[in-house]
Amino acid sequence: MADTVSREQRSRNMSRIRGKNTQPELVVRRLLHRAGYRYRLHGATAGGPLPGRPDLVFAGRRKVVFVNGCFWHSHSCRAGQRAPSTNSEFWADKRERTRLRDQRQQEALRAQGWQVFIAWECRLKESPSALEEQLRAFLEAPPGSPPGGGEPSPPEPA
Repeated sequence: MADTVSREQRSRNMSRIRGKNTQPELVVRRLLHRAGYRYRLHGATAGGPLPGRPDLVFAGRRKVVFVNGCFWHSHSCRAGQRAPSTNSEFWADKRERTRLRDQRQQEALRAQGWQVFIAWECRLKESPSALEEQLRAFLEAPPGSPPGGGEPSPPEPA
C-alpha cells in the first residue's frame, strides 16, 4: 500500500513524535504517583544520567521503569509486529537498531546493579490495573530479587 501523504508531510508528522512525556508515560506516572511512589524522571540520579535514560528512576530501590511504545521497540504484540510497507527496509533496520540499543542499555543498567521493568504500551491499553499490580510487585520486591511482572528485555528477532 502506498503512502497517502507526501514525503514532506510524512517527515513533519514523524518529527512531532515525542520521546519524553508521552501519553503512555504520563499514565504510568499518574498510576504510580497515586499509589504513593516517588521517582525521578528520564534517567536523573545524583551520580549523573543512567544508560538509556529510563523514564522513571526509583534511586533508593535501584529500580528503573521504561515505558515503551510497541511499534518503536518491536514488541511481540500485534502492534509491535506490524511493519510499514513503505520504505520497509529502512524501518526494519531502524527498529532492529532500536532493539539492540535497548538491549545494550538494559545490560549496562543491570551491570551497575539496577533492576529494569519495561511497561509496554499495549499492556497499558489492555489492562491498566494489571500493569499497576505488576509495577507494584516489581517495586516492592527486595533489591536483588528477580524482576516481577515486566518483560526484562525486548523480544528476540523473528
